[in-house]
Amino acid sequence: MTRTEYRWLLPSSLADDELPGDRGRSRRTVRDWAVDITLFLCAAGFGMSVLAAIEADATTPGGVLLADSLVGAAACCGLWARRRWPVGVAVTLTAVSLVEPVAAGAMLISLFGLAVHRPFRPVAFIGAVALAVAPVQPMLRPDPGTSFVASSVIGVLLVLLVLSWGMVVRSRRQLVVTLRERARRAETEAALRAEQAQRLAREAIAREMHDVLAHRLTLLSVHAGALEFRPDAPTAEVARAAGVIRDSAHEALQDLREIIGVLRAPGESEDGNRPQPTLVTLDALVDESRSAGMEVTLDNRVADPERAPAATGRTVYRIAREALTNARKHAPGAPVGVTVAGGPGDGLSIEVDNPAPDVPFDPVPGSGQGLIGLTERANLAGGSLDHGPRPGGGFTVRARLPWPA
Repeated sequence: MTRTEYRWLLPSSLADDELPGDRGRSRRTVRDWAVDITLFLCAAGFGMSVLAAIEADATTPGGVLLADSLVGAAACCGLWARRRWPVGVAVTLTAVSLVEPVAAGAMLISLFGLAVHRPFRPVAFIGAVALAVAPVQPMLRPDPGTSFVASSVIGVLLVLLVLSWGMVVRSRRQLVVTLRERARRAETEAALRAEQAQRLAREAIAREMHDVLAHRLTLLSVHAGALEFRPDAPTAEVARAAGVIRDSAHEALQDLREIIGVLRAPGESEDGNRPQPTLVTLDALVDESRSAGMEVTLDNRVADPERAPAATGRTVYRIAREALTNARKHAPGAPVGVTVAGGPGDGLSIEVDNPAPDVPFDPVPGSGQGLIGLTERANLAGGSLDHGPRPGGGFTVRARLPWPA
């Protein structure tokens, strides 16, 4: 069951999510109706018992008895407005009870409602007035069967009792509201943390999309540009370039589908996805670049690439892919050297460098986000990455990553 199904068991101040003391109108719940009817009957019963005692006194005039009956009935009916105007009802009934003992029960109930629905300051002020006037009513209309001192003490104790009870009820309601607000805040913070984690995951996927598609699309750009500027190329070379364009487009489309699939269903299993690249697949990456016409030299000094941690191997693969993509875009025709070295306990290092191109070329625009993403990736893996131009021309990308013993 949901919390809404239990709202009828709560006071209106809690069912409507209002702090006790709020002045906004709220509809009575089933519990409020039951409590109000019970208190009305208690006040009426108290008034009828007092009225019976007054009637038993033979010296009481009939007009006074009729006036007591009407005023007592009005005081009991006035209790129905104590939730909307607790201060006004309490002040009025306190003044009426000075001369009408029949309204004493309704006055006590109004003081209880005042202590429940209003802060301490108005409760203390009106309660002090009620305590001060408690001895006045026995003085104006004494009870023949009870002494003045006893009537005054009983009146003061009853006022203190209902005020204390009402403040305890108010404190408990405020505690419930505070705990519920803390629970809501905790739920909101948890939702924000989940949303932030999802946003970070999507940003990581976006960076991955940039790294993957940039590599594929650069191949398309290079070979499409070669076909454009060399329309008289041999048929075999044109066919080879067209095949590379076709394969790169297919791979780019496949990568894009995988990324979109992750975005659509981030919690699903990845059994159907292709294996993630590792240090072992670095040779395939170099062969792919060579097939695109690049002159790439790979110096892999790692004795057993399969033992490299999967996360570290993926990071090395992506650094090499991004560096080869940048060399293809910004230094076409220049030889590229890729050096990988390291082992367990010594860490894993990769260096990709290329000289400046010898022939003029049309530069391909770039945003530099790829190297920024690689730096973040290396830092997250516990390593570091440096990149920059060489003194004699060219560019170097160097990274070092941990490889635990």
